[in-house]
Amino acid sequence: MDRNTIIGFVLIFAILIVWQTTMAPDPAEVAQQEQSQDSLRQIEQLRADSLAAAQPIPQPVDTTATTVQIAQAYGPFSPAARGEEQFFTLENEVIRMLLSNKGGRIVEVELKQHFKVILDSLHKEHKIPLKLLEDKKNRFEYLFPVANVPSGSVSSADLYFEATKSGDGKSITFRAPTTTGGYFEQKYSLQPDSYGVQYQLNMPGLNNALDRTRENLTLRWVDYLDKLELNHKYERNYSTIYYKPVSDDYDYCSCTSDDEEKLEGTAVEWVAHSNQFFASALLTKGNPFKGADLKVNVLNPEDEDLKKLTSHILIPSSAQEFNMEFYIGPKDFETLRAYGNQLEDIIPFGRSILGAANRWVIRPLFNFLNSLIGVKGLAIIILTLLVKLALYPLTYKMLYSQSKMAVLKPEIEALKKKLKGDQSQVQMETMKLYREYGVNPLGGCFPVVLQMPIWFALYRFFPASIEFRQVGFLWATDLSSYDAAFWLPWELPFYGQHVSLFTLLWVVSTIAYTYYNMKVMDMSSMGGGNAQMMKYMQYLMPVFFLFFFNNFASGLTCYLVFSNLTNIAQTVITKNYIIDKEKIKQEMEAHRKKPRKKGGFQSRLEEALKQQQAVAEQRKAAGRGKKK
Repeated sequence: MDRNTIIGFVLIFAILIVWQTTMAPDPAEVAQQEQSQDSLRQIEQLRADSLAAAQPIPQPVDTTATTVQIAQAYGPFSPAARGEEQFFTLENEVIRMLLSNKGGRIVEVELKQHFKVILDSLHKEHKIPLKLLEDKKNRFEYLFPVANVPSGSVSSADLYFEATKSGDGKSITFRAPTTTGGYFEQKYSLQPDSYGVQYQLNMPGLNNALDRTRENLTLRWVDYLDKLELNHKYERNYSTIYYKPVSDDYDYCSCTSDDEEKLEGTAVEWVAHSNQFFASALLTKGNPFKGADLKVNVLNPEDEDLKKLTSHILIPSSAQEFNMEFYIGPKDFETLRAYGNQLEDIIPFGRSILGAANRWVIRPLFNFLNSLIGVKGLAIIILTLLVKLALYPLTYKMLYSQSKMAVLKPEIEALKKKLKGDQSQVQMETMKLYREYGVNPLGGCFPVVLQMPIWFALYRFFPASIEFRQVGFLWATDLSSYDAAFWLPWELPFYGQHVSLFTLLWVVSTIAYTYYNMKVMDMSSMGGGNAQMMKYMQYLMPVFFLFFFNNFASGLTCYLVFSNLTNIAQTVITKNYIIDKEKIKQEMEAHRKKPRKKGGFQSRLEEALKQQQAVAEQRKAAGRGKKK
């Protein structure tokens, strides 16, 4: 590994640091947001307490409540204010839904083909059923604007709906009548082998029960996201609310800090509450939502939930019916893409060129390899080899540049002896040699930098693709999460408690690769101290990356290990069997005999070194004058 390759890795390391820093929420901003949220919660609690003190609302199950009190509290919805909660089940081949007649809402959804993994006190993994929308703190309620009730609205969550289940057991209808002759009805229907739930609102005559000055109903959807993955840090950074305006591309709230998106007067096609690999998305069919207010609250890492997602969605109250679909299931690319409304973009492959590379190049290529091989870990290895073969022209260029610099190493050593440690003069004469023999000192750096977009694309690909979730390979039990070869008795800051073996293998192979390249690497022009520092930096850099990679998806670190092994093989074979060193010497001698051209990067660099040397000489002369 020569100096130019080191520059490339330093750039990569610097970009990673900047990326981690910029993605991390600003502490002051987070504190301000938390303070704001606390204030809002206090205000809401005070308002609720004052309303309760001013007008106690009887519980629907309270048999002592009078008809007058119920009528005052629920207005035209008072016929549905009494009842007993009942639960109903709808299921097909892939999901099992539990619904309640209280509020006519989904209580929980179990995904039959997916599981949640938990660790016991001995760090052993156990699979349990994976459920969405199951948190008791969740809310899914319609706020009906009613003029003559104390709070100004009635919540569907407080109403007991009349339930009617279809004969085939695949659909259920919840109806809440009003005293004005209308009703509010919710119908859920399951299709065979599908995660989509047809969801229809029927509201004939409902306008007669509502405040006519209000044009919309408000759907209040509060969702506490459960921790479904082993790597909660990854999961936290890939969970948020996505949405799709009718006249624009999809967008999303912040994944790393509290955020709010107000879409007043904006027609919205769908809203999705998204975990890392699973989502609950509410899609319109026909008429769009009339607007939305979307909020994300990041919870403390010690909490049992990841985040609190709140969506206030506007639905036209004048509509006799409003058709929607609830997608509650895995974020599978082909399944989501079949909806034809950009719903597949809730998979965080990235945007612009990185996202395009993941969606239309890396993902199809991996799926093709997996279909041939049948083992996803082996498919990663083959993908690694194909990527390295595709990048080999850049690798060859880098190794060729290193070989040319190695040819000049004896002459540079001779310069060092001749100039007796005058490092500025050594640097200037070295640049002259580079220019004279046609050697680009940055020739080994640019290929490394040009490979970075592929690395960043893969960085997003592995933890976003559900194909890797809970799929084992070698000692890794989940290629979408970290691999844990063993656990430490305590948690180390910035590292964690587990030890990733793939990451350790990457560190060892990187150090071995560095040692191999150090044999032919020239550092004489840097001076003794600088040379030593650069030498140590090459060995310390993999250790620095150890803290980054320990929590990465094991699919990615597996790729990095085999990418390193491929690099070593390509380097050894190319330098010893493909590159002709005698031919390089002849080429450099031919270039030396050509007439020199003025200008160019190396000329400017050489001129800058001359100016630097002149400044250094002036400072030395000034120093000698002061001593006299």
